[in-house]
Amino acid sequence: MEFLIILLLLALIIYLILRIRSLKKQLKTGHDGFEEYKNKMESLKKYEVISDLEDETEKLREKYKEKKLIYDELRKEAAIFNETIELSQLGFYAPHFDFDTSEKYKDKIKQIKAKQREMISKKTAITCDSDWAVEGSKAKGKTFTNRGIRMTARAFNNECDAAISKVNWNNANRIEKRIEKAYDAINKLNESMTIRVSYNYLDLKLEELYLQHEYKEKKQEEKEEQAEIRRQIREETQLERDSIKAFKEEEKYQRLLDKAKKEAEQASGEKLEKLKGQIENLSVELEAAQIKNERAKSMAQQTKIGHVYVISNHGSFGEGIYKIGMTRRLEPLDRVKELGDASVPFLFDLHAMIYSENAPALEKQLHKVFEYNRLNLVNGRKEFFKVSLDRIIEEVKSFGIDVEFIETAEARQYKESKAILEHRKSSIKVESQFPEAI
Repeated sequence: MEFLIILLLLALIIYLILRIRSLKKQLKTGHDGFEEYKNKMESLKKYEVISDLEDETEKLREKYKEKKLIYDELRKEAAIFNETIELSQLGFYAPHFDFDTSEKYKDKIKQIKAKQREMISKKTAITCDSDWAVEGSKAKGKTFTNRGIRMTARAFNNECDAAISKVNWNNANRIEKRIEKAYDAINKLNESMTIRVSYNYLDLKLEELYLQHEYKEKKQEEKEEQAEIRRQIREETQLERDSIKAFKEEEKYQRLLDKAKKEAEQASGEKLEKLKGQIENLSVELEAAQIKNERAKSMAQQTKIGHVYVISNHGSFGEGIYKIGMTRRLEPLDRVKELGDASVPFLFDLHAMIYSENAPALEKQLHKVFEYNRLNLVNGRKEFFKVSLDRIIEEVKSFGIDVEFIETAEARQYKESKAILEHRKSSIKVESQFPEAI
């Protein structure tokens, strides 16, 4: 009996062990499933967060785009009234007229102003589309309307006059926009009164603006042309002076030589030998003076003989910038020295001095070749080019001209100044390492 009970207990224990194992397996499966589910849930949550973030980002992008458009519009608006904004902001001014003298611009301005006065006189500049009555009176309404028209004319004319008086080389487009803005604003303010500045009157005001701007530009151009003419006249005058001087120098050596020869005819011994040496030296000096005189005479008589020079100024303009100009002076280096006067901080370095029977044509040819290398794209009289010296040498040789180029710029004063500055900097560094007290 006891044995049977032990067997039943063993069977029960085995059953319980098997049951526990089964439950453990189920629990593990359940736990793993839960973990998987949990991980999936976490992934979904992350995805939802990312999705939300992407939605927020897209919204921010849209808002930014909106605000950027408003910002750009406001900048354009501000540019009209801001004199300091870059010229390129509102575009480059394109000329509307092509008169060859400033006087013609002046006459055209008078004509435009006369047309404006005529429009005001004929009451076509500013009009009113309504026949107003005040307190039931058409006459009072007419008086009221005329007063409004006069006030509108005064406001618009004053705005235009103030704007046009400020026009210069870098704000013509902004002034144009300002006048158009004033036109729109005044017409909008007068909408309820149906008073309106006519488009034709606006057009005349804009024409006045263009003419005033181009008149100023033409005046400046004429001023520069006159300065160039005066420079050429000075060169012509100098050539005449050089010619007279060379002639007198030749005469002087000729007189001294004749005198020495005459004395030699009656001299002997040591004195004769001395005079022979003097005659030889004077003959050389006379020959040089004759050559110089002939050259001076030729240059004074022929307006095309001269020198084309290639110079640089590293200290003033930087490396790779060359001036290609022309001079008709008998001593062409005088022109180079003159260019390096008080208007620039350092002297120019000469790279080539090219003699030519037709210097203006040679200069023009070189300028044409390097047209796209110009520094000043507005004023063609400024003869500075950003180009390598090798390229200039190549082009000069392509014209069949054999001339020696000095390829290295001495730039002595610039280099010495730079060295002094570097020395000063290093001195300051050394001194700063040691304080006055510790």
